[in-house]
Amino acid sequence: MTAKPNEPSAAPVRIDAWLWSTRFFKTRAEATKAVKAGHVLIGDKVAKPSSPVVPGLRITVWKDDREFRLEINATVSKRVGAKLAEHCYIDHSPPAPPKPLQPSLPKRDPGAGRPTKKERRDMEKFTGKRRG
Repeated sequence: MTAKPNEPSAAPVRIDAWLWSTRFFKTRAEATKAVKAGHVLIGDKVAKPSSPVVPGLRITVWKDDREFRLEINATVSKRVGAKLAEHCYIDHSPPAPPKPLQPSLPKRDPGAGRPTKKERRDMEKFTGKRRG
């Protein structure tokens, strides 16, 4: 009796298919492209798209200027839901850097009408925009 492709198992799976099925990439082609570009390491070696992964392996993925260090818990060869995908790996990644704080622009109340000339000048002074 074999396991279904969308159920976690211990069978070997291609790294590009595993990355796609656990929702690290939107498409399998995108996952393959990232692996070919050298953005994925299995252990300390650069992976190939056809490299098999099994539970217990540690992989490193660079995506969107972030580094993800993962330990594989289970393999799936077909795309699964987000909740099930979370059970397929343990994330050992460093925490994401904090986003810089950006001041929010003041908002006018809905229905407040058009700003007066003084209010418009104050808004332009605050935002650094000046006409003319």
